[in-house]
Amino acid sequence: MGFISRKIFPACGSMCVCCPALRSRSRQPVKRYKKLLSEIFPKSPDSPPNERKIVKLCEYAAKNPFRIPKIAKYLEERCYKELRYEHIKFINIVTEAYNKLLCMCKAQMAYFAVNLLNVVTELLDNSKQDAMRILGCETLTSFIYSQVDGTYTHSIEKFVHKVCKLAREDGEEHQRRCLKASSLQCLSAMVWFMAQYSYIFAALDEMVYATLDNYELDTRIDDDNEREPHHNWVDEVVRCEGRGAIVACDSSPSNMIIRPQPEKKDPSLLTREEIETPKVWAQICIQRMVELAKESTTLRQVLDPVFVYLDSRRHWVPQQGLAMVVLSDMLYWEASGNHQLILGAVIRHLDHKNVSHDPQLKSNIVQVAAALARQTRSRGVLAETGFVSDLCRHLRKSFQATLESVGQQESNLNILLQNSIEDCLLEIAKGIDNALPLFNMMAISLEKLPSSGIVARATIGSLMVLAHMISLALISSRSQQVFPEDLLVQLMKAMLHPNVEVRMGAHHIFSALLIPSSSHPRHEVASLRSGFVYEPRRWRSTNASAFASISALLEKLRREKDGIKLEKNGCNIHEDFKGKDNMEEDSKQGLVVKSSRNIYTITSIIDRTAASNMVEAEPYIMKLTEDQIMQLLSGFWIQATLSDNLPSNIEAISHSSMLTLISLRLKNINDNLVVRFFQLPLSLKDISLDPSNGTLTPAFQRSILMLSMSMLMFAAKIYQIPDLIDLIKSIVPFDADPYLGINEDFQVFVRPQADVKCYGLVSDNQLASSLLSELRDKIDESNNILMDILVRNLSSITELEIDDLTKQLTEPFTPDDAFMFGPRSILDLDHNQMTPYSKESLSFDEDVQTSQLLEDDARSEASVLDLSHFIPKAPASPSISNVINIGQLLQSALEVAGQVAATSISTSPLPYDTMASQCEAFGTGTRKKLSNWLAHENHQNEAANKTILTTDAADRHVMMLKKISNGNAFNGAVLQLDPCLSMRLPPASPFDNFLKAAGH
Repeated sequence: MGFISRKIFPACGSMCVCCPALRSRSRQPVKRYKKLLSEIFPKSPDSPPNERKIVKLCEYAAKNPFRIPKIAKYLEERCYKELRYEHIKFINIVTEAYNKLLCMCKAQMAYFAVNLLNVVTELLDNSKQDAMRILGCETLTSFIYSQVDGTYTHSIEKFVHKVCKLAREDGEEHQRRCLKASSLQCLSAMVWFMAQYSYIFAALDEMVYATLDNYELDTRIDDDNEREPHHNWVDEVVRCEGRGAIVACDSSPSNMIIRPQPEKKDPSLLTREEIETPKVWAQICIQRMVELAKESTTLRQVLDPVFVYLDSRRHWVPQQGLAMVVLSDMLYWEASGNHQLILGAVIRHLDHKNVSHDPQLKSNIVQVAAALARQTRSRGVLAETGFVSDLCRHLRKSFQATLESVGQQESNLNILLQNSIEDCLLEIAKGIDNALPLFNMMAISLEKLPSSGIVARATIGSLMVLAHMISLALISSRSQQVFPEDLLVQLMKAMLHPNVEVRMGAHHIFSALLIPSSSHPRHEVASLRSGFVYEPRRWRSTNASAFASISALLEKLRREKDGIKLEKNGCNIHEDFKGKDNMEEDSKQGLVVKSSRNIYTITSIIDRTAASNMVEAEPYIMKLTEDQIMQLLSGFWIQATLSDNLPSNIEAISHSSMLTLISLRLKNINDNLVVRFFQLPLSLKDISLDPSNGTLTPAFQRSILMLSMSMLMFAAKIYQIPDLIDLIKSIVPFDADPYLGINEDFQVFVRPQADVKCYGLVSDNQLASSLLSELRDKIDESNNILMDILVRNLSSITELEIDDLTKQLTEPFTPDDAFMFGPRSILDLDHNQMTPYSKESLSFDEDVQTSQLLEDDARSEASVLDLSHFIPKAPASPSISNVINIGQLLQSALEVAGQVAATSISTSPLPYDTMASQCEAFGTGTRKKLSNWLAHENHQNEAANKTILTTDAADRHVMMLKKISNGNAFNGAVLQLDPCLSMRLPPASPFDNFLKAAGH
C-alpha cells in the first residue's frame, strides 16, 4: 500500500489522512540500524556474541555516519541496563562494538567519543566486579591508541587518577593481577600518548608511583647477592693489604656489578601470560617514559617523582632496593644520549630536602651513582663532568661534619659517605677523557679557599680526593700535558695558607697531579677524618715505598745517560722484573725504606710493569715549564721559612721539591734552573745556621737544616754527584732531629714515634740550639770543599763557566720577580684566601662575582697612582750609596704609569690595534730608559753593591719572610717589604687589566 501511494497515487498522502497505510511515516526507509543493534545481542545470556553482526553494524555506521550518534547512544543506554543486571557478556558485546567503531569509523570519532567515555567511566567506577573494570581499562586503551590528534587530551587526562588507583590495588589473586596488568597497559598507552603529542599530564607523578609499585626486583640480582659475601671478603683482604682492589684489579663490590641489559618488551609481541603480568607492563611503562624524556627538562619531570618514590620507600639500598634496577634499566633503554643526564640527576638529588640531612641515605644514593657511572662509561667516555663539583661539595661537607662531629655514630656515617663518594669519583675518573674542566674546578675552589681552619681543611681534603681522581684520568689517557697555570698559582697560594694542615694538603694535591698514581687514595684522606697532625692515624701504604717509583725514574735517567737502548716490550719488562725482585730481596733482608705516614704514596713503577697489560714502565709525569719551575722554587723558599711550620710541612715541602726536580731532570730544561735547585738548599742551610736570626726558633732552624741537607743530597743523587752525598753524610747525622729523619732515598720524613706536641717547646729549643752549635763549626769548615765539589761537577753537567757557577752558588737565593711582584703575585693573598667568609660552607659551583673584577681594577689603578705604599717610611741605610738616586727611577716610573693609566681610562674609544701599539711603545721606551740608567749605576757601584748584597741579602729576606709569616702579613705584605724590594715597580697597572680583558 505504501508502494502504491508513493508511485501511483502521490496525491493520496495529502488527501487521505485517515488511512494508516497512506501516512507519511510509512513511506520513509526502514530504520535498519535498530535491527542490526538488536541482532548483535543474543537471545539468551548464555549464547555467544555474533561477531559477524557487530562487523555488519559498524560497516553500516561507516556508510551512514549520521546514524552513529543514535547507535552510540543506544549502546550506552544498553550498557547501563546490563550493568544493573550484571550481565557481563552483554557488556562485553557493547565494549566490543565500541572497539569496532574505533577501528572502522576513526574519522567519525567525534560522533561517539562522548558516549564511549561515559561507558568507560561507568565501568571503571564499578567496584563490585574486577571484570567490569578490566573491560573499562581495555576500552580506554583502545580509545587512546585510536587518537590522531590531541583533541581528547583533557578527556583522557581525567582518567589518570582512576587508572592509577586500580594499578595500586592490593591482592595477588589471578583476577586482581589481571586488573593491575590492564590498568598498567592503559598507563603505558597514556605515556605513549604524551610522547606522541608532546603533552605532559599533570598527574605524571601518580603514574610513576603506580608503575614503580608494580616494578619488581630481578631474581638474577638476588642470586648474585648470594654469591657475593665471599667476593666481599676477598676484596676487603686485598684492600687491607694495600693492593687497591677496586682500582688496580678492577674488582668491585656487589653494588658495582653491572646488571645485564634487560630485554626490551614489544606490546604487540607479548604472550598471553605476559599480557596478564603486571611486571611486564610496568617495564613497558618505564621504557616509554624513557622515550618520552628526550630533553633534559622532560627527563627531570620523569626522574623527580622516581627519586621521591625511592626516598619514601627507602629503595636506595644497592643490594636490596629498587633504585639500582630501575635506574640501570633506564640507562640501557636511553637512546637519545641522555645517559650522563640521568647520572647527573642522581647525584644532584643529594641536595633534595628528603636526603640532605641523612648521611646513610646519601651514602646509598652515591653507591647507586657509582654503579651507574660504571655502566655509563662502559658505553663510552664521560664528556659531562659538571656533577663532579656536586660530589666534591658533598665530600667537603662530610669532612667538615666529621671534624665537627661529637658522636661516634655520626662520625661513622660520615666516613661511610666519604668512602662512597670516593668510589663514585674513582668510577667517574675511569671514563673521563679530558681533565681540563676538572683543573679549572680545582683552581676556582682553591681561589675561594677560606681562612677558617675547619672549612679550609675540609675543602682541601675534598680536593685531595679529586686530585687522585684526576690522576687516574691522566694515567688512563696517557696524554702529556703541561701543568695548568691557574691551578699551579692557586696551589702555591694554598701552600702559604695560615693553616699548617691546609698547606700540607696543597702539597699532597701537587704531588698527586705531577706524578699521578693508580693507588687508592683512601689512606691519604684518613688523616682528614682524624685531625691531620695530632691524632693517631691508620695509614695503608702500597707494596712498594713512596720512592720506589723515584728509584725507577733514576734508573731510567741512568740508562738514558749511558746510552742504553732497551727494546720496548722485551728487555724493558725484564729489567723491571729484575728491579722488583731486588726490592723484594731487600725487604726480606730487613732493608725497609723508611717513609712517613704523611707522604703521598706513589704507586711503584715496577708494580705497574708487572700488571696484566704488560705495558712499559714509563711513568706519567705532567710537564712543568721553566717559568712554573722558577715559581715553584720561589714558593718552596718562602714556605720553608714560615715560622709556624710543623715537621709535617717540612716533609711535604721536601717531597714536592724532589718531584719538581725529577720533572726538571726528565725534561732537560736550561742550566740556570739546575743551579737554582742547588742554590735553594744552600741558602736554606745558611739561614738554619745563622745564630743571629731572631725570627726563627732553634727547633725550626734544625728542621730547615734537615730539609736543606735532604734537598742537597737528593739533587746530588739525581745529577750523580756521590762525593757531595758522602761529604754531607759525614757532617750531618740523619738522626740529628728527633722529629725529622732522612731515609735511604734522602727523603725527609716525620718520625712515627715523635710527639709533635712537644715540637718548639723550651726544652726542644735548648736541644736544637746545642745541636746547631756543634754542627755550625763542622759545616763552616766544609763549606769550601762542598762548594768545590758542586762547582766541579756542575761545570761538567751544565755549560756555565766556573766563575759564573761560583757567583750564583754563593749568592743568596732570591724569589723570582714574577712570583713576588707579577700580576699573580703570591703576596696578594688578602684578596682571596685571607678574607673571612660569612658562611661556614662554600660551594664548589659558586660563580665568580663581578665585584671582584672591579676590586682588581681599583687595586690596579691605585698601585700606579699611589706609589707611596711601596716606599718605606724609614730613612735609607747609609751603607747603600745609591738609594738617594732612587727618586729618578720612581719619577720615571710615575710618568710612564700615569700616561698608561690616563690612556686606559680615556672616554674616547680606541681600536684594539691602536691601544696595543701605544701600550707597547710606552713599555719599550720605559724599559730602555731604565736599562740605561741601571747599567750606569751598576757600573759605578758594582764593587760596593757586591759586598753589601753578599752580607746583607740573607738577613733581608729573612726579615721579609718574617713579615709574610706573621698574623698580619697577608693583609699588608707589600707595604712591609724592605727598602731594596720596595724599589721595584708596582705589581699591576691598567695596562695589565687591559691585556687580561683582551685575552692575553
